[in-house]
Amino acid sequence: MLHEMKLYEGPFGRMKKGSKKLELRLYDEKRQKIKIGDEIIFRLAPNLNEEIKTKVTGLLVYPKFADMLDDLPTSLLGYDEKDRDYLRTSMYEVYSPEQEATHGALGIRIEHA
Repeated sequence: MLHEMKLYEGPFGRMKKGSKKLELRLYDEKRQKIKIGDEIIFRLAPNLNEEIKTKVTGLLVYPKFADMLDDLPTSLLGYDEKDRDYLRTSMYEVYSPEQEATHGALGIRIEHA
């Protein structure tokens, strides 16, 4: 199955150069349809004029983003270890604690297709 998602410049750039191998999203109804082996096209937001095609190689489901970040190396997200605290709080700039409590967190392991 083919999925499409948007990414802003920073995460898109890290994914493009291959340092970002894990994408974090809510584990909502849309993301529950993603399976290992599926493909995801990530489009550069806001203009959607550039894209990266990836293959899903793993799925990690956690109750909270912070729990996932405690278990994984920050390098999977294209960051240094010193950025761990930033990553723990930055998810709440995108998703509310209420959304996280309702849906949980998903880590999508990807590789370039």
